[in-house]
Amino acid sequence: MSDDFDPMPEAPQPPADDECCGSGCEPCVWDRYTAELAEYRVKLAARQLRQAAQAPTGE
Repeated sequence: MSDDFDPMPEAPQPPADDECCGSGCEPCVWDRYTAELAEYRVKLAARQLRQAAQAPTGE
């Protein structure tokens, strides 16, 4: 599987300094970022497993 068909997932961008008001909003922009980051890490790990499974064994 080449990178063309299995692209790297896009990492979420952390909120800008002025995006969090600090008043305890529910959900806070940091809560959303944390959830997006967890999802990104799952997708990245899955991609790494797919890439490893496709890697030549050198035999």
